[in-house]
Amino acid sequence: MLRSRLIRSSRLFSTSSQVRADFTHIVIGAGAVGLAIGAEISKDPNHSVLVIEKNEEHGQETSSRNSEVIHAGLYYPVDSLKTELCILGKQLIYNECEAMGVEMKRCGKWIVAQNELQLEYLKKIHEKSKQLQVETSFVPSNKAKELEPSIRADYAVLNSPTTGIVSAHSLMNYQLSVLQNNDGQLAVGSEVVGLTYSEGMKEYEVDVLSEDGENMSISGNVLINCAGLYAPQVSNMLLPEERHLKAYYAKGNYFSFQGNPGIRRLIYPCPTPGVASLGTHLTLDLGGQMKFGPDLEWVDELTEDVYKVNDQNLIPAYNEVRKYFPSVQLENLSGSYSGIRPKLIGEDVKEFQDFVIRKEDGYPGFINCMGIESPGLTASMGIAKYVSNLL
Repeated sequence: MLRSRLIRSSRLFSTSSQVRADFTHIVIGAGAVGLAIGAEISKDPNHSVLVIEKNEEHGQETSSRNSEVIHAGLYYPVDSLKTELCILGKQLIYNECEAMGVEMKRCGKWIVAQNELQLEYLKKIHEKSKQLQVETSFVPSNKAKELEPSIRADYAVLNSPTTGIVSAHSLMNYQLSVLQNNDGQLAVGSEVVGLTYSEGMKEYEVDVLSEDGENMSISGNVLINCAGLYAPQVSNMLLPEERHLKAYYAKGNYFSFQGNPGIRRLIYPCPTPGVASLGTHLTLDLGGQMKFGPDLEWVDELTEDVYKVNDQNLIPAYNEVRKYFPSVQLENLSGSYSGIRPKLIGEDVKEFQDFVIRKEDGYPGFINCMGIESPGLTASMGIAKYVSNLL
């Protein structure tokens, strides 16, 4: 049972008689970010770490329903957390995880321009990449046609050689192994249903409902909210009503491709101005299978069938894809899977939304990680370093 498994292994870590928490650190959410944070803070032998996950296994939501791209860090404002932590996370994945056997491939990516306006966009990205010290280069048109004869790029191709692909589950399994090797724990099937802070004890009480219907309470000195789609809901359990946040959900459908045109790298169109998406791009899995997505579809709530692929979006996706892959045929495409991006702003708000990673005033030791959408998988280890520094 969950209660006996946790309580038997919990320990009292403080030398003070006033603070006797079950764990020094409790992380809510075992997606890529929660596991990376748990792994990072477990490296300190003075820390006892528990990661709590409501699903039956780790990484079953946003972390396993994305493009699995290792992003270069080119698209976001220079001074944003998304840029900083994406670039850092990418470096950590390549420098640490590859050596530890995490499945990945440095396949590179092309961003293609079909008109003068898109060419100007690529020039700006190229200049920004110099500022960020992220490698990019323009590919001559004759060379591009030789390398990828199936791809149309009427005006320009910008190459991003540090973009890659990674198995999200392989990455998360590695982080879980680090956590467990450092005596950290993962409790699955454990839904957080209540949070309280004791100012006198300087600790948090986390009320948990297990999958077998048992209620229990676990205490921790530090509480980190990495609940992904449910992060605003978890935060609202603790913070006063005037600081409550609303969650928004942006669904992305993916479509698989039947055939083998021999494309060897990721292909991205130039983003459409004012649209909160990088466009329907061509990605590869580690076996070389092509897929297209994600598109952008706002949903109001997380229903049981929310992850069902919307087949009505197949033709719009096909129309977008053939702009840069003209030989694609509609019959080559079929619905594959979908994912939900956790948003803090809705469809009508066009401004940039950065990651929200912050300490909360009045709640010492409580850190919120919210709005962690793309490039969250790439940035996960960078986010872990950032949170560790906040602590």
